[in-house]
Amino acid sequence: MMTPTQIALAALAAGNLLLGWAWLSARDDAASARADLVSMQQQRDGARQAAQACSDATEALGALAAQRATDAAPARAAAAGQAAVLNARADYTLATAPAAPGDSCASLKALGSDWLKGRAKP
Repeated sequence: MMTPTQIALAALAAGNLLLGWAWLSARDDAASARADLVSMQQQRDGARQAAQACSDATEALGALAAQRATDAAPARAAAAGQAAVLNARADYTLATAPAAPGDSCASLKALGSDWLKGRAKP
């Protein structure tokens, strides 16, 4: 039979054992949470760096596009001028009545002849 002192000591030992077990479990949970926090911070920092790199690259592309647009402006203006001349010639050709009605070949020869005369420099 156990004396009341022995029962009290056994109860205290059991309580200490449970308390130690709970403390070890809490310590493991805290260590796991710290590790998870460090991992998440590294992921956040990586995502932040990737976003910054993307933003920097986008700004660089915008600057390059603006520079290329500036560089291409004279060529675009020259092409627009050439297109206007060719469009005017096409409008003239389409509006001109056939020189020889019914004979497309003769009409085209006459139109080509007129065009060549216009190109000749005196």
